[in-house]
Amino acid sequence: MGVPAFFRWLSRKYSTIVVHCTEERSKECNGVRIPVDTSKPNPNEVEFDNLYLDMNGIIHPCTHPEDKAAPKNEDEMMVAIFEYMDRLFNIVRPRRVLYMAIDGVAPRAKMNQQRSRRFRASKEGVELVEEKSRIREEILGRGGYLPPVEVKERFDSNCITPGTEFMDNLAKCLRYYVADRLSNDPGWRNITVILSDASVPGEGEHKIMDYIRRQRAQPHHDPNTHHCLCGADADLIMLGLATHEPNFTIIREEFKPNQPRPCAMCGQKGHEIKDCQGVAREKQGEHDEFADTMPASEQEFIFIRLCVLREYLERELTMASLPFPFDFERTVDDWVFMCFFVGNDFLPHLPSLEIREGAIDRLVGIYKDVVHKTGVSVLCVGLVMTLTWFLRRRYLESPTPEAGSSDGQDGRGVKRKAEDSDSEPEPEDNVRLWEDGWKQRYYKTKFDVDATDDDFRKKVVKSYVEGLCWVLRYYYQGCASWKWYFPFHYAPFASDFKDIKGMFTDFELGTKPFKPLEQLMGVFPAASGNFLPQTWRSLMSNPESSIIDFYPDDFAIDLNGKKYAWQGVALLPFVDERRLRAALAEVYPNLSPEENKRNSLGSDMLFVGKSHPCCDFIQELYHGESHEVCKMPAELCHGIQGTLNLDEDPILPDKPVQSPIPMLRDIAQNTAIGVKYKDPQYGETFVFKAVILPGAKMPEKVLKPGDWERGNRGRGNWRPQLGFNSNRQQVHLDQSAFRALGYVGPLSATFTPVFQWHVVLANPSLSF
Repeated sequence: MGVPAFFRWLSRKYSTIVVHCTEERSKECNGVRIPVDTSKPNPNEVEFDNLYLDMNGIIHPCTHPEDKAAPKNEDEMMVAIFEYMDRLFNIVRPRRVLYMAIDGVAPRAKMNQQRSRRFRASKEGVELVEEKSRIREEILGRGGYLPPVEVKERFDSNCITPGTEFMDNLAKCLRYYVADRLSNDPGWRNITVILSDASVPGEGEHKIMDYIRRQRAQPHHDPNTHHCLCGADADLIMLGLATHEPNFTIIREEFKPNQPRPCAMCGQKGHEIKDCQGVAREKQGEHDEFADTMPASEQEFIFIRLCVLREYLERELTMASLPFPFDFERTVDDWVFMCFFVGNDFLPHLPSLEIREGAIDRLVGIYKDVVHKTGVSVLCVGLVMTLTWFLRRRYLESPTPEAGSSDGQDGRGVKRKAEDSDSEPEPEDNVRLWEDGWKQRYYKTKFDVDATDDDFRKKVVKSYVEGLCWVLRYYYQGCASWKWYFPFHYAPFASDFKDIKGMFTDFELGTKPFKPLEQLMGVFPAASGNFLPQTWRSLMSNPESSIIDFYPDDFAIDLNGKKYAWQGVALLPFVDERRLRAALAEVYPNLSPEENKRNSLGSDMLFVGKSHPCCDFIQELYHGESHEVCKMPAELCHGIQGTLNLDEDPILPDKPVQSPIPMLRDIAQNTAIGVKYKDPQYGETFVFKAVILPGAKMPEKVLKPGDWERGNRGRGNWRPQLGFNSNRQQVHLDQSAFRALGYVGPLSATFTPVFQWHVVLANPSLSF
């Protein structure tokens, strides 16, 4: 899901959900820094129980920041990660659990997106080096000024992938960090820390959600637990809502679009590299020469209060006069499901369905209309609703609204004006959804088949329906299949969803995740092969390799109606798992013991300090003769349940912990203890209950009438965008399309010279 687009839409439409964080700063006295005492009450006037860190959202900005100088080496990167986590702990101050989750091996459905990102990063890195070299020669050739080239090794962010030495080192550093804070920080005194590093399969945020779901199913779970999840991905909002926990907050950096960045050529701000003129900066004052190299100001953090978002959704989704009892929790699930259609990490969005064009508001309107008409009150009504929306969309965006179109009732588009105010031209659009013949052009351009090929379109639809089921299961129950993926770069049209009953039964049982090095072979370009064993990387570059076609040196990027390359579709070949495994079988014997260790799947770790009620219990496990798995004593650990097992190389009290970072001291007086931890297991027939649990106390209402009005007046609210015809006359529109959005009464539309339709309601008491 497009993070900037979705969050911008959400924060504008439901503005009260966002609250700026209050952050207490450390003080300095006589040259000595006095750290913040995080054991004191939270300055944000709310006490959180559990803090969950989606670590990849921390690792990336700390290792290759966009707004300040990058760390010089890996040690500085680790220290930056520690400092970032300290800031978050200071703001949130959890009292029960700190859960740190790093992305492990992902399901195959996500690996395709990872593959696209990593190939893009490699391609863009090479292109940037070439562009800088070319522009530098041009500027110096005409006598321009440029600072001398700083020679340093380029950090390849692709190393932030399970199975690399970097991730193995990060896990060791985080164990040290946890032991240090548990031993020395009073705010950590009674905290239970769970570390799920990159050796544990699963995406970080989904490991967190699986933990929450499993704890909710246990008899000792506190239904009033206040959760706080750190991460910038838009899907965290959906995942938080899907837990149906009444107290759920997301913390993330404040999003500030269009921030000026220094030119990669001369280091000055105000222009991009392509516009660099090589002009020496004029000195304005005594210390002005350092102005462009001064550190950027620290990013501020915001809270996204999902309890307030639930208030907004309840106000917007509540429906009266239904033939069945209205259940708000079911409509929350439907809203989450609807958001899948505008973009997620596993399926391409349906054609002509864009967040920036008000897609979610439109879907909600049709959803309410369909629920009234069909009397359906179960999850997945969203699919029916979406198809209905596409049937009606022709009334809103057809080139000739009064006549409709003979090419189908279907997902159409209008020729949009540029989203930005700059003068850059819009990308060429060969499909032109707003013109007749769009369906044939779409299938020929995107799939290289004729739109009349019913069998092919049915194949794409079947895969998409499977994908919707997979994503829904992933958000609410966990990974249904580690091997399933959508095998196309583009989605079908909504009108192709015909006779879908019986298309999908269930996923193959017992599938297992890739091993870390196997995933690296599936997502890395050849340029990042240095992170792999020698014989493995040769499969990516040797022309005689049986899988050399998986690793193209260059590939096309289809802008697909977007403006920038990073928004487009990378047309990479899909990896054939059978062929990949056959090729790897020949090089597996070459792995060293260390490489075999990095290629194995690991376990979550649980840590506590000496004052924690569970510390003595864990110590007895290490001192006892039995090494069997034992149950976690929930009464000693805030109701947390699961199983414990001894670690082969444990962190133990009174055993010094050596620092893996030379610039940081060893922990001579360690008081922390660590043990392997596994989430409680579901029964064979368990299904996650998407309900508010008994005993939960709902938060007090926050919204006032004025909040609702401010949030919906000109901030993300949908305005019908209508195509135009040439007669410039008043046109009667089919009213059902607008009734679906909650409006009644006759409508008319008039054409204006600025190429916009103005919809006029006959009833003056109603307005847009």
